[in-house]
Amino acid sequence: PAQRALNLLRDLAYRATLYLPLMVMGVLALATYWLVSNAPTPLVPEPDAPLTHEPDYYMRGFALRNYDTRGALLSEMAGAELRHYPDTETLEVDQVRLESVRDGRVTRATAQRALTNADGSEVQLSGNAVVVRDGYTGAQGQSVPRLELRSEFLHAFLETERVQSHKPVVVVRGADQFSADSLSYDNLNRLVELKGRVKGVLSGAR
Repeated sequence: PAQRALNLLRDLAYRATLYLPLMVMGVLALATYWLVSNAPTPLVPEPDAPLTHEPDYYMRGFALRNYDTRGALLSEMAGAELRHYPDTETLEVDQVRLESVRDGRVTRATAQRALTNADGSEVQLSGNAVVVRDGYTGAQGQSVPRLELRSEFLHAFLETERVQSHKPVVVVRGADQFSADSLSYDNLNRLVELKGRVKGVLSGAR
């Protein structure tokens, strides 16, 4: 019975995390596109002036929205402040709030800070990072429960489709909940690892 319960826990943990990292990467990729395409062009520094880790432009109290041809909201990103650092070619956003709507599925993400590199291939959410995909009805009429991922840190590698966290993570799928000391997800190979002290609470377990 113990081994059977352990196998069930592993199976549910896998299913619970299977699509969430894809959702995280999609939202973060969208946010990076907004940042790069909507931010003002920085001034070119003097050739002999060394670059320092000081922002060369800001955006404060901003909200960027993307609509489809019918005027329906596709995505939104808002934040308290955006900063561009020319020495590292990184963009940093405080109190970031993201929302994406695709085929009736709504995904939201919040964090105290978002950090992306110059080409948008890596994005980090840090400080009370929360990603939520609302529940919805699938194409076959099946009910897909709400899915939530919480951690102090999430690191998405968009080109290789990987999501990692070396911080404790909590995954909530419907009434089931799982926790672990760290997370590693490889979407290309469909591999997910919950490492460290893995715990699970299954609503239908006997």
